[in-house]
Amino acid sequence: MVRALGVAVVGFGWMGRVHTQAYARVRHHFPQLSVRPELIAVADEVPGRAEEAAARYGFATAARDWREVAADPRVQAVSITAPNFLHREIGVAMAEAGKHLWIEKPVGLTADDARAVSDAVAKSGVQGTVGFNYRGTPAVAAARELIASGEIGTVTHVRIRLFSDYAAHPESALTWRYERERGGSGVLGDLASHGVDLARFLLGEIAALTADTAIFLPQRARPTSATAGHARAAGGELGPVENEDYVNCLLRFASGARGVLEACRVSVGEQNNYGFEVHGTQGAVFWDFRRMGELAVSRGTAYQDQPVSTVYVGPGHGEYAAFQPGSANAMSYDDLKVIEAHHFLRAIADNTPYGATLVDAVHSAIALDAMSRSAEQGVWVTL
Repeated sequence: MVRALGVAVVGFGWMGRVHTQAYARVRHHFPQLSVRPELIAVADEVPGRAEEAAARYGFATAARDWREVAADPRVQAVSITAPNFLHREIGVAMAEAGKHLWIEKPVGLTADDARAVSDAVAKSGVQGTVGFNYRGTPAVAAARELIASGEIGTVTHVRIRLFSDYAAHPESALTWRYERERGGSGVLGDLASHGVDLARFLLGEIAALTADTAIFLPQRARPTSATAGHARAAGGELGPVENEDYVNCLLRFASGARGVLEACRVSVGEQNNYGFEVHGTQGAVFWDFRRMGELAVSRGTAYQDQPVSTVYVGPGHGEYAAFQPGSANAMSYDDLKVIEAHHFLRAIADNTPYGATLVDAVHSAIALDAMSRSAEQGVWVTL
């Protein structure tokens, strides 16, 4: 029997829209779900934004104050897609109100913030899913299986990259993303958090790290009105960028493997260049988000001059079969959020965690805090 589940979205920028569309699509792709999400409430502090979202997507209620959502007995599950500095307050309040959480990474500004939300979720007995969407990619799931099977031998080293140009324009508005108190650690929380999660998902726990960071565009113009996404603010009053544009981090895994994680938000010429290269004693596996359905794989016993082949993932990998009938049919970023929605709703239905959880968010945040401390002190930090 399928039961209705009242859901709400708090914060309706681009990510709030993506979550909402994922709720609308999830039972098309996963008809076996025993819960049916119903759009009850949307909240955003920008005047008119919640009302516009309600009219467009069919939410029953629109509000400017997220506290109205926390107090609404019709709401049983909440997507938290508000800015980073609000994650802890909203996340803890929603968990204490008995609402299940689908919250975007990095879950606050620090490991203490992530831990507070995680503890509130555990104490309240609700489910908590975190927006580490790249681990849900069928090709990433296939890579994880290949690594775990030993097909590339013992993993020796990995390189993870997350390069983007979303902040490369000198006229990019000085939004909350660039302020320490509201955006946290800059590109660390925005992109490197995904890198840490991929590293752990593929290779296990990180034992120690050392990092270097930089701010390459030290000033930006303050916006004169509400912004969404990565808006520009030409001619506005200049203010300082307080958090990192770039991070380069060396990793030591508990397994003995070594790694490099590099992320940058001001990489001119790079658009969502995210991926990894995992090398083992008998082979390697490579993945590029921009060719999301492909893996480059080298395996065998040649060791030297061993060829690399392209593998197109298909219905046997991860959640691919819920979207496409055969290998090499393309999936999209939004499909990955539908997979997250499925994990979230299935966790609620079964009272069992699926996908990335608040525990994963805490591990990622601990690594990010260690990167900041390492960059400041110039030392290796044990996790």
